[in-house]
Amino acid sequence: MTNEVEDLSAGGVRVTDRQGVRVVTIDRPHKRNAIDRSTALQLARIFDEFDEDDSCAVAVLTAEGGYFSAGADLVSVSKGELPILEGRGFAGITRRPPVKPVVAAVEGFAYAGGFEMALACDLIVASRDASFALPEAKRGLIAAGGGLLRLPDRIPYHVAMEFALLGEPVGASRLYELGLVNRLTSPGDALETALGLARQITLSGPVAVRTAKQIITASRFAQSPQQFADQEVIVAPLRSGPEAKEGARAFVEKRPPAWVSTNADADAPEAAAQ
Repeated sequence: MTNEVEDLSAGGVRVTDRQGVRVVTIDRPHKRNAIDRSTALQLARIFDEFDEDDSCAVAVLTAEGGYFSAGADLVSVSKGELPILEGRGFAGITRRPPVKPVVAAVEGFAYAGGFEMALACDLIVASRDASFALPEAKRGLIAAGGGLLRLPDRIPYHVAMEFALLGEPVGASRLYELGLVNRLTSPGDALETALGLARQITLSGPVAVRTAKQIITASRFAQSPQQFADQEVIVAPLRSGPEAKEGARAFVEKRPPAWVSTNADADAPEAAAQ
């Protein structure tokens, strides 16, 4: 269970059980299902309870309002309320996903941390009009919730670099071709298709299913706690650096960021030598 004790009443998550499948629905459409700290804590608690509940062997993670998630709730972040939990990562699941299988049902967009939540799941079902993006670099940041660690193992190197460096959305159909999306559906049908896959999983032995996931996630293609720790050493200066601050200001002021050239100092000795 999560060790944090905070008020969870404001978290926007609904939980229902449907024929042995736990459906976890992010319900903050007024915020484009962006995750604040309270929602992250609620998700962590919900998935802890799911792992300990023998009545459900599989979960589906979805969202309300026709889109998956825009990532972090920047309003709450600006107040210092980060949706990143110690040892658990963004939304309480990206660094330490549930032990049992989770299927993501994606409608609309899954951007930034929203995409990273989907990547923390074991199967991804997406509607044909869904799109995925890691736009953090446009704001002077990087996708440190597992996006840059998981993508290179799941799609070709150059496509992963396109996500990381360009930050532009990529459609679900393209990611289905690359094998990242398991099933494509008509708009509005992602949840029912995800439930169908989840119910197929429940036909297998629950211990066998958990063990299979454990073996695969412990393989060389998985993300170890050490990888996240090593990444944090690299990312920490960036989060508090001038680029991140300028990126946030530009977002609030609705203008392109004015980046300071990082080559200015490097070019100076060469120019002096000439």
